[in-house]
Amino acid sequence: MLQQKIKQLAANYKDEFIAIRRHLHSYPELSYQEYETSEYVQQKLAALSIPFTVKAETGVVGLIEGRNPGNRVIALRADMDALPISEENDVAYKSKRAGVMHACGHDVHTTCLLGAAKILQETREAWEGTIKLIFQPGEEKNPGGASLMIRDGVLENPAPSAIIALHVNPLLDVGKFSFRKGRVMASADEIYMTIKGKGGHAAAPHTTQDIILIASQLIVSLQQLISRNCNPFYPSVLSICSFQGGHTTNVIPSEVKLKGTFRAMDEQWRYRAHELITAHTKGLVEALGAEVDLTIDVGYPCVENDDGLTEQATNLAKTFTGSENVEETEMRMGAEDFGYYTKKLPGCFFRLGIRNEKAGIVHNVHTPKFDIDEDAIEYGMAMMAWLAANIR
Repeated sequence: MLQQKIKQLAANYKDEFIAIRRHLHSYPELSYQEYETSEYVQQKLAALSIPFTVKAETGVVGLIEGRNPGNRVIALRADMDALPISEENDVAYKSKRAGVMHACGHDVHTTCLLGAAKILQETREAWEGTIKLIFQPGEEKNPGGASLMIRDGVLENPAPSAIIALHVNPLLDVGKFSFRKGRVMASADEIYMTIKGKGGHAAAPHTTQDIILIASQLIVSLQQLISRNCNPFYPSVLSICSFQGGHTTNVIPSEVKLKGTFRAMDEQWRYRAHELITAHTKGLVEALGAEVDLTIDVGYPCVENDDGLTEQATNLAKTFTGSENVEETEMRMGAEDFGYYTKKLPGCFFRLGIRNEKAGIVHNVHTPKFDIDEDAIEYGMAMMAWLAANIR
C-alpha cells in the first residue's frame, strides 16, 4: 500500500534528511545569491537520477515520471533563500555565515522537497503522472523568485495542473498540519518616502518647514486614511517602520526618509489604497510647504488557495496522518510570493507544524532564535510525497 510505503521510507530516511537540513542551515545564502544551495540541490537530484534544469540563475526544476506520465502534472515548490539575521541559537548547525540565517525555515522547505523527491522516485511505479519539483530562489525579496521562475517558463513544458507548497508554522505543534481554502496570506507592497524642505535652527522653527513635524503628521493621518477607507471584512495593514531624519538636538533637518509596508487581503482595495496614499501624501506635504518623493514598490499578490484543490489535499492529509492532526490555517497579513503561482493555476499552500514547547522550540520566524523540532522533516517530506502522488 502506497500510504504505508511512503511512511516507511520517510522514517527510514529521516536521519539522512535531518543531516541535509543541518547542512543547509549552516550555510545560508541571501535572496538571489543561492549559488551554493542551488549546486547542492542539483547534486542531490543527480544522485537520485532525477533530470533537472536551472532557471532564474539559481532556481532548479526537476521532473519525476511515474506510470503514464502524460496523465497529469503536479508541481511541488520549495524556496531556498535565507534572511539577513544573526543567529543566536547555540546548536551544532548554527549558521556559519555572519549576519545570515535560515530564520524563515526555507532550509526545511528545501529539505522536505528533496526528501519527497527521493520517496517519489523510489515509488514511481505506484503512482501515475509527472511531478515537477521547483526549488525557487528569492522568496524574501522583491520582485520575488516565483515571478522570475514563471518568467523563465517554470509552468511550461510540461504545464502543471496544480501546485503545492508547505511552510513551517511555529505556532503549530510538530506532527500537525493546517490547510485553508481561499485567501490565506496578504499582498505586500513597500513604501519609500523622502520629504524635503527648508531646515534651520530649532529655536526658529518659523524660518523652516519643520519636516520632522510634517512627517509625523503624515504617519498619523495615513493610519486614519487606511482604517477609515478599507472594507473591514478584508483587513489591511499600513506600517511605517523606518523614520530617518536629523542628527542633533538643535537643528531642524532638510530631509526625512520614511519606509514602510502596506498589506491587503483584497486586490481591488490594494490598488485603490495606493491611489489614496499617493494623493494624501502629496497633498498634505505640499500644503505644509514641503516636497515629497513617493515610491510604492508593488510586491507579492495575495495567496489564494484553490477551494477544490485544498479540500482534496485536506482530505488526503486526514487520511494520511489522522483528522486529529489536521487543523485550519489562520489568515495572516504576512506575504508569500507563492501568490504569483496561485494567480496562474490552482494552488495549495499548507502549514507544517514545528513547535515543541518542552524542548523550548517556540520562537517565531524572522527572529534570531528560530528553530524547529526536526521530527518535522519526516512528516513534511512524507506529506509532500503523499499529496503529489494522489492529487488529481
